[in-house]
Amino acid sequence: MLSYREKPIPGSKLKALYENAGWWPQRSAQDLEDMLKCEISMGVWQEDRLIGFARAVADGKFRAYIEDVVILSEFKGNGIGTQLIEKLMEELAHIEVVSLFCEEELIPFYEKNKFKHSKAQFVMHRN
Repeated sequence: MLSYREKPIPGSKLKALYENAGWWPQRSAQDLEDMLKCEISMGVWQEDRLIGFARAVADGKFRAYIEDVVILSEFKGNGIGTQLIEKLMEELAHIEVVSLFCEEELIPFYEKNKFKHSKAQFVMHRN
């Protein structure tokens, strides 16, 4: 498992991984490369193939949000997601509160990784 600083992730590799998960077909490889320059991100590689990815958006001190934990479908269930979360949490150890948004079926996975489900807060979006 390597951080973006250790091995930069080409936008084309990340786009292929997102497409495998059925995520964001409208995002271009160049837009993804630009995004990666601004965030904490981790990639799991099998030789030159990106098989897992996770990123976090952080203010550097108080808050961080984990985003886009994604594993190539054929590698799901092998502990890669847990490893990505652990590595991100090491990188974010100095942050007071680390949060994430997930689909309901992923709550058990994140609870297993020490996140707590909160009914006190609501997710709101503005597009």
